[in-house]
Amino acid sequence: MEIIKLIGILIIIVGFLLKFDTIAVVLIAALVTALVSGISFTDFLALLGDAFVSNRLVTLFLLTLPMIGLIERFGLRQQSVRLIEKMKGLTPGRFLSIYMVIRELAGVFSIRIQGHTQFIRPLVEPMTQAAAEAKYGELDEEDIERLKARSAATENYGNFFAQNTFIAAAGVLLIAGTLKSLGYDVSEVAIVQASIPIALIALVMVAGSNILFDRKLQRKYGKKTNLPAQKEEK
Repeated sequence: MEIIKLIGILIIIVGFLLKFDTIAVVLIAALVTALVSGISFTDFLALLGDAFVSNRLVTLFLLTLPMIGLIERFGLRQQSVRLIEKMKGLTPGRFLSIYMVIRELAGVFSIRIQGHTQFIRPLVEPMTQAAAEAKYGELDEEDIERLKARSAATENYGNFFAQNTFIAAAGVLLIAGTLKSLGYDVSEVAIVQASIPIALIALVMVAGSNILFDRKLQRKYGKKTNLPAQKEEK
């Protein structure tokens, strides 16, 4: 019964639904799948160890933690928030659209400024929140969470849709190499040329979404922010 080998998927679904520990659920699902597939426990541990060694570079994100600590220690986050608060008329949507432009230009020139841990959480998200509070006043918890999600999403959009706009990017080289191995006559320049319109479309759509988001905040908080000014006039 080959279908029994899919039991690991069932274990993962049940484990996630019951909110058990994620790592434990995945390991148990892998172990059960290995045993029903005829792989011994010793061989399973060997495969697990080989997979960890092969992908150990993933743990390099831990090196970013000291950098984040230095950012917090020397107040770079606070200074960036003060800078945003001084810029009149800047909305969170406009700021994120500007960051999207910067993020895609960085992709074109292969400048690695991105990263949720290194850049978004310590700098971009606080600056977005500062722009919102400077424009609309204090936000409720739900909208603060939306700002966090939108900041992270902007990084994802810029990274995903503009990563192949640099001719020596890993994605460009992989696509070109794969197509050439299949007999297609394609160059890296052609792949970049095909990727640029996609990046521009993504930029326009993100900017449009940010405009709608600003309008939503304006409808929700616009009257509240005008109340103090009206009282002072009276």
